[in-house]
Amino acid sequence: MYLPVWPGKPYPLGALWDGKGTNFALYSENAVAVELCLFDSEDQETRLWLTEVNNFIWHGYIPGISPGQRYGFRVHGPYSPEEGHRFNPNKLLIDPYAKALDREIQYGEEIFGYRWDGEDQDLSFSELDDAHLVPKAVVIDETFDWEDDQLLRIPQHETIIYEMHVKGFTQQHPDIPDELRGTYAGLGHPAAIAYLQSLGVTAVELMPVHHFLSQPGHLIKNGLKNYWGYDSICYFAPHQSYGADQTPGQQVQEFKEMVKALHAGGIEVILDVVYNHTGEGNHMGPTLSLKGIDNAVYYRLVEDDPRYYMDFTGCGNSLNVSHPQVLKLIMDSLRYWVLEMHVDGFRFDLASALARELYEVNSLAAFFNIIHQDPVLSDVKLIAEPWDVGEGGYQVGNFPILWSEWNGKYRDTVRDFWRGEDSLLAEFAYRFTGSSDLYESNGRQPHASINFITAHDGFTLNDLVSYNEKHNEDNFEENRDGESHNRSWNCGEEGETDDPEILELRNRQRRNFLVTLLLSQGVPMLVSGDELGRTQFGNNNAYCQDNELSWLDWNLPDSNADLLDFVRQLIDFRRRHPVFRRRRWFQGQAIHGSAVTDLGWYNPDGGEMTEEQWSMGFARAIAVFVNGEEIPAVGFKGERIIDDSFLIFFNAHYEMIEFSLPEGLGDRQWRVIIDTKEPSFISDWVVYTEDKPVPVTARSVVVLQRC
Repeated sequence: MYLPVWPGKPYPLGALWDGKGTNFALYSENAVAVELCLFDSEDQETRLWLTEVNNFIWHGYIPGISPGQRYGFRVHGPYSPEEGHRFNPNKLLIDPYAKALDREIQYGEEIFGYRWDGEDQDLSFSELDDAHLVPKAVVIDETFDWEDDQLLRIPQHETIIYEMHVKGFTQQHPDIPDELRGTYAGLGHPAAIAYLQSLGVTAVELMPVHHFLSQPGHLIKNGLKNYWGYDSICYFAPHQSYGADQTPGQQVQEFKEMVKALHAGGIEVILDVVYNHTGEGNHMGPTLSLKGIDNAVYYRLVEDDPRYYMDFTGCGNSLNVSHPQVLKLIMDSLRYWVLEMHVDGFRFDLASALARELYEVNSLAAFFNIIHQDPVLSDVKLIAEPWDVGEGGYQVGNFPILWSEWNGKYRDTVRDFWRGEDSLLAEFAYRFTGSSDLYESNGRQPHASINFITAHDGFTLNDLVSYNEKHNEDNFEENRDGESHNRSWNCGEEGETDDPEILELRNRQRRNFLVTLLLSQGVPMLVSGDELGRTQFGNNNAYCQDNELSWLDWNLPDSNADLLDFVRQLIDFRRRHPVFRRRRWFQGQAIHGSAVTDLGWYNPDGGEMTEEQWSMGFARAIAVFVNGEEIPAVGFKGERIIDDSFLIFFNAHYEMIEFSLPEGLGDRQWRVIIDTKEPSFISDWVVYTEDKPVPVTARSVVVLQRC
């Protein structure tokens, strides 16, 4: 079939349909030739040479090519892995700017750029064609009726994040139709949105939805799958299998409908994005896209041996973010998801890897500078996972303004406190009040701290109080994978139990964690299913478990129904009381100082904490006064914000402790609102005054509200 190839334009990159035909453009510095490959409904391939090259962009315009057309590229150039080049025109390559792919990848020897026989395999050259196995990019119609939809721009300090998996949340939901379960359309269904609204969260943080793959090898051999999705292969395309309608390209429309529905329900959409590496792996990985388009440009290679990849991620490769075109790829992708897909923000996986201009992490790297001045991206939510696996990669507290961070120190400190580990109360106090020691000095506010107890990676909340050790046998890695130091405590027996005392303690510990999280300054993040008591039976690395182990079970036992009600009450309580979601730091002197007007820390006898007490690693009990009448920030219209005042008693000791009301605060009556020994908020008026000590059960929290 003859098709004319007009010169077209070098921008934008990717495929752009203009109503009469489609322009194709691909960046490659070291290629010597590029073929555009078009596929018909029978998978018959038509190859067209792109002869126009401007600024290393190979481009051409094909009249008559319309939405639904499937395509790929074959790129010619040197195959010399020792020099960093892995061109192989026998491999069909995915357009890195593709807006949609038609299917998931199929696995076979053909997808590798080298032959499988002999030594030094990756130095050999494969002549096998893989077009029958590789997903095809799809030309799409980008028009969509958003009506009046806009980014919600919920203030950071009012945000409550719900980390979730599109499939895991919807796959077994009883009120979502069978044909929509596990899909974008399922998450946009009224039943899903009604649940999120009833919970009270303000944003969903979706685990990766960029089209991803399962690594060939261990997963495929053992019948497992990359469930979490942290192996992206295309940064513009929504993952194809999450589409309910499998018509090529339709997943883009479904994703937009999902966002539109969530926004209508008052819920923001944050994407977990993986720009630090791709699913092509190391020198032994497959050749699917960037590796075959221009390996030496797109990846960080070992300087004195470019056959190999720098790996700051533990996933085989690292993107070469210091190269202008790679940086442009990331920035173009981010802007696309905001402007065309209307997402409200991003959580950057292993974000420290993006800051590495050479080997050291540099918070002033080009990536952050460009985002800081970008008029689109500087105005959305930006959340860093502030570490990678390279040397010096743990960077909690070191990201620049505009950025929030997953606060790993918050997680570790709160876990240690409630399991009774020796730790300084000063550390706990810093974390509870927003971690000013980490974020205040560079101009950031409490919302820079994304507070979490659990995340997708690690134990669920239920398992955190039920297991001392990981149990990852189902991953077929002999229980070597996953974190071994979980800071967990099983409350007396490993795993499932019928012991009523252990079960009661576990329930109390779950409430302790939740109260601490939702009443801390900063932005709380809940993990989908923790409010339902979800268990993974001790598996703390369920990345490969696309099954009932990872999916939410909506059939709740009575004890977990109580937990769900408690979480709803707790989120509503935070929403109604601005003293727990302040925009600005607490004022006054240092956290262990005196004469603090809006915050006070006390020991169980009612006296202010002393320097010596702050440094006692064995101390297990502390009280905090938060003054709702001394909130320095004003409201949106400049109005003064006044709230109730609260006393919170934390007792991580193994025995009951009686707390005295602090001197000067006991002249008023105080009503019990929360006591975590109870499964719900306190409705009876239990009132305390200065002459009446407050009993706080072993390992529990009591919250008093000034009457």
